[in-house]
Formats: sequence, C-alpha cells, structure tokens
Amino acid sequence: MRFRRSALLGLGLSLLLWATAWGEPVTVRFPEGVTRAFPAVRSLEGKTLAFGDFVQIAREDRVQSRLVFRFKDGSVHDESVVFSQRGVFKMESYRLIQRGPSFPETLEVSIDRQSGAYTVRHRGDEDSPEEVLDGKFEVPDDAYNGMLTLILKNLPPGTADTVSMVAFTPKPRVVKLRLTPMPDEQVLLNEAPAQAARYVIRPELGFFASLLLFDAPSVRCWILPGEAPAFLKAEGPLYFMGPIWRIEPF
Repeated sequence: MRFRRSALLGLGLSLLLWATAWGEPVTVRFPEGVTRAFPAVRSLEGKTLAFGDFVQIAREDRVQSRLVFRFKDGSVHDESVVFSQRGVFKMESYRLIQRGPSFPETLEVSIDRQSGAYTVRHRGDEDSPEEVLDGKFEVPDDAYNGMLTLILKNLPPGTADTVSMVAFTPKPRVVKLRLTPMPDEQVLLNEAPAQAARYVIRPELGFFASLLLFDAPSVRCWILPGEAPAFLKAEGPLYFMGPIWRIEPF
C-alpha cells in the first residue's frame, strides 16, 4: 500500500517535492525558556475542536517542548521537538503522532539529528496493516519542524527568510518554506488595540510544481512584536489538504 499523503511536519503544510539547497540557521534573538500554555484548535467559524497543552523546559542551551492537542472526537495530535540555541536555533530531534477520526490516516514519525535515524509508522485506515519505514537521513541545519512560530518571533521586524522542513513522502525529504512578512494588523488584546506582525508561510515551488500544486495550503501567523515577542494565533491545516483551522490561546 502506498502512502496517500505527504506529511510536512509542523503546521500541516504538505508537498511531494523537495529541495537540496540548505540555508543558514536562524540567529537567536530571544532565547527560549520554561513555558506552559493551553492553546486551542478552532474552526474559522469559532467552534472549539481541541484543547491543547504546551510544555517547554529549558536546561542551559537545550530546550525540550511538547504540544498535545486532544480533540473532542478522541483524536490526538502529539508533537515533540528538542532544539539547541547556541547562537542559532538548531533542531536536534522531532516526533509527531496523529491519530483519530479528525485525521485521515494514523501517523507516527521521528527523526534524530545526531544519529541520523528516522522511523515512519503509517496506517491508511483501520482495515489496513501498519507500514514501518526506517533509515538514515542528514537533517539540514535550518530544518525547523515544530518550530516555525518560534522562528518567526526571532526574525528582525519586516524581514523575510527561507527555512527548511523535513517532509516524509514516505522517506524524508527537505522542503523549503518562505516566511514572508505582510502588513501589520491591528488586534485587540484585553480590549486594548495593538499592532500584530503578520506572516505567510508558503512552500517554494518551481513553475511546474506550482501548476500541479497551485492550491497547496499556506499558513498564516500573527506575532506580537517587541522586547518579548509572543505568538498570537495561526491559521492553516494540520495535515495535507486538511481544513483550515485556527490555533490560538484558549
């Protein structure tokens, strides 16, 4: 049985293409620390679909974070990333689990930079056997699975950048993403107006790829800039060609 989708891990972008050119890792402007937050997944109409728990622990220059969304229908999105922040951000390991009726397939993937080992476990539906793939893969220095909102907070204001993600198709491939700033947008925080920085995250496609994947979903993010930047919300799919959901503080 073939994989029926290409999981681009992080905010749910997906592609069947890859890039070979690696970019420079993003400089640490705002080091990460210990954090606990409780985001939610909502439809664009405002219906709450899932409740989240985000836990981040920092020990010196090494950070571990885990985000778990538990959907009302019993589905689970469980994403963990370990990264270093020694002058630049560098993803060290990554793991994602998606299962339940909110997702078209059951998926578990993991990858480790130091060993180069990756594992993919996949099941198309309840009647299909589980497929397991493993092997070795060199993770790019600018790969940021599960870290895109963190990276946006560390970009200089108004600056665009291009970073990598590791996509599993089903074997791992490198996909380039363009982080593009948009005009600021006024938002209300505690009933007071504030200016939010907006970004659009799009895959970089060649001409023929853009013809084939003209409707490939993008992700939009809102960041509160300043001396302590904060994530406000994101809109995009959590899986390939999935519905556009909003992730925001509960």
